[in-house]
Amino acid sequence: MSTEKKKNILIVEDDQDILLALKAFLELEGYGVRTAENGFEAMELLKSGELPNLILLDMKMPVMNGWQFAIEFLAKHDHLSPIVVMTAAADAKQRAQDISAIGWVAKPFELDDLLKMVKKYER
Repeated sequence: MSTEKKKNILIVEDDQDILLALKAFLELEGYGVRTAENGFEAMELLKSGELPNLILLDMKMPVMNGWQFAIEFLAKHDHLSPIVVMTAAADAKQRAQDISAIGWVAKPFELDDLLKMVKKYER
């Protein structure tokens, strides 16, 4: 039996279909997954648990968007959890750079491409 600790991912996404599909897919791949529907919910979730090994972050969300979340997260936790931006915007790379994210995936994306990104950047 493996004693390796399961890697944890936080998905911050307001589209329920995307959120649930990613959660199910990543759990099948052996990851622990927590979810939030906006940046505020994600910040509240982080108060009550350990930091994730990776954050998958949508940029356009209600309540607290991805930019606001990234600013607050980095101010409190620096770069302890890497952030990968998920966006349908044409300038996905620039949006990732704007918030010091380590990577990005453009929506729509293939699940295999997302999994490669997760494996590349998980800590």
